[in-house]
Amino acid sequence: MEPAGQGVSVRPKPAIGEQNMKIAMWSGPRNLSTAMMYAFGARTDCAVIDEPFYAAYLAMTGLHHPMREEVLAAQSQDPGQVAAMLSGPNPGARPFWYQKHMTQHMIPGIPRDWMRSVCNVFLIRHPARVIASYAEKRENPTLEDIGFRQQAELFDEVSGWGGDPLVIDSHDIREDPARMLERLCDRIGVPWSPHMLSWPKGGHKDDGVWARHWYGAVWNSTGFAGPEGDLPEVPEALQPVLQAAMPFYERMRAVKI
Repeated sequence: MEPAGQGVSVRPKPAIGEQNMKIAMWSGPRNLSTAMMYAFGARTDCAVIDEPFYAAYLAMTGLHHPMREEVLAAQSQDPGQVAAMLSGPNPGARPFWYQKHMTQHMIPGIPRDWMRSVCNVFLIRHPARVIASYAEKRENPTLEDIGFRQQAELFDEVSGWGGDPLVIDSHDIREDPARMLERLCDRIGVPWSPHMLSWPKGGHKDDGVWARHWYGAVWNSTGFAGPEGDLPEVPEALQPVLQAAMPFYERMRAVKI
């Protein structure tokens, strides 16, 4: 992966107002991903969907996540069916469809060809912040849980297709939401809307069933939180996870917008 400005091409910008456009946002957990879904969900011209492969991922791995049975019951466990839905018509015939995806869900057996038909954007966050936040909700996260390896793998795969994916850092969004979201919209060919900067308190109607376990802070928000402070201290037991994640994060950070 080359640093920005040294051979990294920009995805051809779709026409403003292009119909049936799909934006697939790829991140690991605890990465501003729900706030970004709420930002796009605040637009009147944009549908959103929350982690559509979660049930398939749990069914295929057998992992015991919080609210596992509720998740399995709430979504299709057939990854092929999910992929077909994601590449089909936008809900409500809206021009734009924001798809919030977790990179760790894209295990072998989850289709990827559908990703060729969407605008792929990768949302990154410093691993220390991700690990500290994740560990508050689920103990002893592993490298596989937090999705950094899978994120870099997916970025490389999309790049290999000529998809020219974009990378945006959650730290930069927190520093200046209006500037960064306007830049993102310009790069993907979506008209900028200041409505993206705020949303109603209490969650979104399209939240996944797992929201009550994971989304407490964003449910209580009406917009993006302010700039992040110093990096949190990662416990000694999780230092190997941090060190393993850092090279993947740094590769992605080198090409952020």
